[in-house]
Amino acid sequence: MDWMVEVDRVVKRFGHITAVDDVSFTVGKGEVLGFLGPNGAGKSTTMKMITGFLTPSQGTVRVRGHDVVDDPIAAKAEIGYLPEGAPAYPDMTPIAFLNFIADVRGLDGSRRRDRLDYVIANVHLEDVLEQPIDTLSKGFKRRVGLAQAILHDPPVLVLDEPTDGLDPNQKHEVRTLIREMAPDKAIIISTHILEEVDAVCTRAMIIARGRILVDGTPGELEARSARHNAVLLTTQADAVAESIAGAVAAVARTEMIADGRYRIYARDGAPIIAEVSAHVRAQGWPVTELAVESSRLDEVFRDVTLRAQDEAQGGPG
Repeated sequence: MDWMVEVDRVVKRFGHITAVDDVSFTVGKGEVLGFLGPNGAGKSTTMKMITGFLTPSQGTVRVRGHDVVDDPIAAKAEIGYLPEGAPAYPDMTPIAFLNFIADVRGLDGSRRRDRLDYVIANVHLEDVLEQPIDTLSKGFKRRVGLAQAILHDPPVLVLDEPTDGLDPNQKHEVRTLIREMAPDKAIIISTHILEEVDAVCTRAMIIARGRILVDGTPGELEARSARHNAVLLTTQADAVAESIAGAVAAVARTEMIADGRYRIYARDGAPIIAEVSAHVRAQGWPVTELAVESSRLDEVFRDVTLRAQDEAQGGPG
């Protein structure tokens, strides 16, 4: 794997508060890492250390081999950063701001024109180029911030809540753009929107209280859900739970969630739909619904983060 970002045993303290606690991970070319966690988990602090905005109290961050502390100019040249809030000069217009960023990034000639044309078209800023940024909606301000982050076509993108404030159509456009850029870049996205993980991420990491709790593909995270491979069954048959429990060994338990509607949980997430279906047919039950329930990433997120909170407070693990 061609590692583009390496975070090695990083700690960040603010006085007596440890915001990031011994965090290590790598991100390779072609990966889109979704960085998830509750407010105050350490997501933005970690991203700021990757970009060189904050200096680690301990540990090392390297971007394409450049140490962000020892070689900050080289490291930052490799990064496009969309920070929280997407700060910009409010009295500038988007086109003036992007030209300013182009100057900072050393873009000139045909490459400058090509990159300006690319970001304006792909972030859809054509209609507001000459309007002061201070007068733009939150969504357009966010898009201006994204445009400056990708203007110099960096190999590493660090995007803090990239779709914050966007309407559903704009979110779709930004997610499509991220997917199109992903094969040639390493992208780290902080988000509270769990559907965004399924939409654009190849990998997801849950952080809480400054520590990484889970790291895997979205599918691997979803497989941790108690509802993974659970079956929904609607029937007016009698003694459903007892009958299924006696016939299908891989069933962990069955609960009635509405009159005549049942959720059948799989033991260790094993696929049970075929066995449940065969049992239903053998019993001749009248059925109006028989389907595998979608896994719930939000359920996994709550379970993992709340367990970490309980453990920190000395509660049950």
